[in-house]
Amino acid sequence: MKLCANLSLMFTEVPLLERFSAARAAGFEAVEIQFPYEESISDLNAAKTDANLELVLINVPAGDLMSGGEGLASVPDKVDAFSEALEQCVEYVSALNVQAVNVLAGRCNEQARLPEYWQTFEWNLEKAANALMEVNALATFEAINTKDMPNFLIHRAEHMWRVMDKLGHENIKAQYDLYHMAMMGENLWHDLSKNCHRIGHMQFADMPGRHEPGTGGLGFKALFDLVHKSEYQGYMGAEYKPSVTTSETLSWMTDSTLPAI
Repeated sequence: MKLCANLSLMFTEVPLLERFSAARAAGFEAVEIQFPYEESISDLNAAKTDANLELVLINVPAGDLMSGGEGLASVPDKVDAFSEALEQCVEYVSALNVQAVNVLAGRCNEQARLPEYWQTFEWNLEKAANALMEVNALATFEAINTKDMPNFLIHRAEHMWRVMDKLGHENIKAQYDLYHMAMMGENLWHDLSKNCHRIGHMQFADMPGRHEPGTGGLGFKALFDLVHKSEYQGYMGAEYKPSVTTSETLSWMTDSTLPAI
């Protein structure tokens, strides 16, 4: 398996630009960042280059999503704002050679408008896929559990497969997060054995605390072994909240009971 560290949640003991070298020192060869836009492209590129790391995934800016709002990608009244966010994202992707981009669907807080929100998201996702194809990046989208993010539009694996089937776009794949899907009670083993060809990026954390492997109830030995033996060729993103300092949570990387990483 190919591993990457999520620098938005891990190595937060130091500022973002210093997390690249911290990840490299810990043994990672690739990283992902949720929203890198507070840093300049030149500073990010320097940090990435100095640490000799690949930046494999970022998110399209999501407006007020992380502060409790609906975000951008599904909101009918925010189509122009999403287009502007996508333009900024493409600029970063092109300059930093990012391999994949996550389009966060966001929330729908007006349940009567669900059909409009679904239609808007599908339209925006397809638009993102076309724009990202021009800069050789894959468009992904993920299901997020509704315990952590109430009213999140896409919160089941079935939602991801359905959108992909409907759009049929060659540059759209699912971003499958083991933590979020476990929190929703999804059948991880079924999805990973039957749908790996639909997945463009994976992430993981233990549950229910969203900490490092070994702190919760997920059987990572079986899960990692299943992914290792599957046709999935993408990255596994360690997107967890360290229960202590990040360096103290990395024993899972060298656990002899896990598949070779």
